[in-house]
Amino acid sequence: MDNRVGEMQVFLRVVESGSFSEAARLLLMTPSTVSKLIGRIEERLGVRLLERSTRRLSLTAEGQIFYEKSLALLAELDEIERGLSQGAASAGGTVRVNASVAFGVLGLEPLLPAFWEAHPNIVVDVSLSDEIVDLYLDRTDVAFRVGALQDSAMIARRIGVARRKIVAAPRYIERRGEPRTVEDLAGHNCLGFNFRRAAPVWPLREGGRIVDRVVGGPLLANNGETVRRMAVAGAGLARLGEYHVRADIAAGRLVEVLSEAVEGDEEQIHALYLGGPHLPYRVRAFLDFVCPRLTAFIMGRQTAVA
Repeated sequence: MDNRVGEMQVFLRVVESGSFSEAARLLLMTPSTVSKLIGRIEERLGVRLLERSTRRLSLTAEGQIFYEKSLALLAELDEIERGLSQGAASAGGTVRVNASVAFGVLGLEPLLPAFWEAHPNIVVDVSLSDEIVDLYLDRTDVAFRVGALQDSAMIARRIGVARRKIVAAPRYIERRGEPRTVEDLAGHNCLGFNFRRAAPVWPLREGGRIVDRVVGGPLLANNGETVRRMAVAGAGLARLGEYHVRADIAAGRLVEVLSEAVEGDEEQIHALYLGGPHLPYRVRAFLDFVCPRLTAFIMGRQTAVA
């Protein structure tokens, strides 16, 4: 029996989760079964879709095309089924969403106009904050979290990996000099955060191992966007997610320093939500629309803002 749609769904989940084992866990399958399905697609197409390594999976050029085409095809199929289902076209309600300021502004907000074109009766109630919210107490349907997850009854859908960079404005480098070693940070302004879970340390690679380097500077902020803007203004060094400073680096407003020291400095990004098999349609529609597009944004395959 031809089950190419099912194979596409497995392939998308592998790409979005980043590994065969994680995709297998989410799909309630074995890793060997998932691997065989991907191999079957590659054999049928006569091309390699994924490059496998011990650390991570990466898409080949053909895999990128197959990913995008599969995403569009399955979205169209979903739209057809929704249009034929009684009441689906008029489904509405409110989806309450929480995200960090930078992730919300750069990744999520640019997706909303297209989401409303597909679901005009769903209201998206967005709150942006770098503080951790309680989904129960704040009546939040979906929260996008960067970093380690606490054990809970919430369901986590993996979005991608946020890699960190240390950046500064060219004018700051001209004035204070470029740090060449981790020890040089002691003589620099390192912009930081003031929320409860933040600590005045940067985990950096030094002498072949990761050490927590205590840093300090003139700014403590409750969100990454303020830190980014002050870095652009030349106030000091900032340690931020690559997606957050991608446009600034491309435009020359910021430059990366100490790239070797932050190798491996990364955090997982997940969409957290309550529910299970009876997830409200409005929430499921929101997740299914934004999650794969946010994965593309994190991986640098999509420009969120001009």
